[in-house]
Amino acid sequence: MRMSTFDDRENAFENKFAHDEEMKFKADARCNKLLGLWAAEMLGKSGDEAEAYAKSVIIADFEEAGHEDVVRKVAGDLEGKADADTIRAKRAELMLVAQEQVMNEA
Repeated sequence: MRMSTFDDRENAFENKFAHDEEMKFKADARCNKLLGLWAAEMLGKSGDEAEAYAKSVIIADFEEAGHEDVVRKVAGDLEGKADADTIRAKRAELMLVAQEQVMNEA
């Protein structure tokens, strides 16, 4: 049985929405990883230690909606090396990089 044009449009919209949500999720995770690597460098971490720290930043984002959980974690870990506003600005800057990387991989 042939679906109506409306059903086709609805399915296309749902697929685009699901794809957009997946891209947003991937970009958020990538951004948090980049932020974690940036903070790890400030903490003198490198290699596996930096990667492990970046993963802890990604995980911190699942504590609550929004990104303040990540900002709080990184600010606490950096102990005055960077304040919350600096971390928010860096995260905004890294989000553009993350979105570009995720789009290029899609």
